Amino acid sequence: MGVARGSGDVALRVGIVGAGFIGAVHARSARLAGGTLAGVATSTPERSREAATRLGAERAYATPHDLVAADDVDVVHICAPNATHAELATRALEHGKHVVCEKPLAVSSEEADALVAALDAAGGRIGAVPFVYRFHPVVREARARVRSGSLGPVRLITGGYLQDWLASAEDDNWRVDAAQGGPSRAFADIGSHWCDLVEFITGERITAICAQTSTIFGERADGGSARAFDADGGGADGATRTVTTEDAVTAVFRTGSGAHGALAVSQVSPGRKNHLHLEIACADASVRFEQERPETLWLGRRGVSEIITRDPGELGPEAAPYAIAPAGHPQGYLDCFDLFVADTYAAMGGGEAPEGLPTFADGARSAHLIDAVLASAAAGAWVEVP
Repeated sequence: MGVARGSGDVALRVGIVGAGFIGAVHARSARLAGGTLAGVATSTPERSREAATRLGAERAYATPHDLVAADDVDVVHICAPNATHAELATRALEHGKHVVCEKPLAVSSEEADALVAALDAAGGRIGAVPFVYRFHPVVREARARVRSGSLGPVRLITGGYLQDWLASAEDDNWRVDAAQGGPSRAFADIGSHWCDLVEFITGERITAICAQTSTIFGERADGGSARAFDADGGGADGATRTVTTEDAVTAVFRTGSGAHGALAVSQVSPGRKNHLHLEIACADASVRFEQERPETLWLGRRGVSEIITRDPGELGPEAAPYAIAPAGHPQGYLDCFDLFVADTYAAMGGGEAPEGLPTFADGARSAHLIDAVLASAAAGAWVEVP
């Protein structure tokens, strides 16, 4: 089956704010979902013109504010630094746009809650957040099996999300700067994905958390390599800057049903590129998903364990529609993004929002978890999650 799931008779006209790595991913998926790339805006008019040429947009907007107010844009994708999200999303909603906003939705739970309220007040608009790992078919399979109760009640949840792209003091990126990225970095950037998957698969809410954070490099090269996301690299010329955001987080937590969990989040783990891993131990069986092995789901039992493959003919009805390639033809991160945007545009076209579409409410939920992690680490104590 194709990725496009229908967005009405008229293609959505898409504006993208920010044109780095993730902005280019959004542009690709928007086209595959049937959207027309109407315009791009970045930090300066010159950069906007370059980005419009590179991404094949119809127009370069001088500023993000010009783009979100444009009459010929139906949906705004916000891929700019985190500190800009709340203002740009609010302005876009005020101008009648649908919004796709990168996570974190905002740099505080208060801002995120205000965006949920603004979306409700806008009436008929869709606000979505790219928690795209939900769109791995085997994640949907895990969700169906856990939530059906066939594996028994959830007892223990373990795993984490490990990367190495900031493993050296020479590595730098705008996300390191709290003024642009917000007070949390590692947890807001990738721990948010892990927690979203936990709650999405299990239906459990994390109700209390006890966390510790660590900033391994109190100083980093100012304008360093940042080689994971910036193709042109750095060249810091010996200049450094103070870092206040965390490089790693470890935490234990409990859910509303009393299940316990533990996770580790890091952007400084050498050799780990994008190691999101999650294991849910239920009473009768465990399921394990690893994002770097997206074609399989491990189902463990005390007697015989098995590997479930991403085979459209073998997956259940909740998962099979997301297996868009035949078995043996791997699906990965970009396919997840394509499916997320396709489902989002289908909802924007006036249809019922597909099951599992991550919305502003999910983004606000994540913001409350981020706040709880920071509060717990600061206090050295358990913190209840609203």
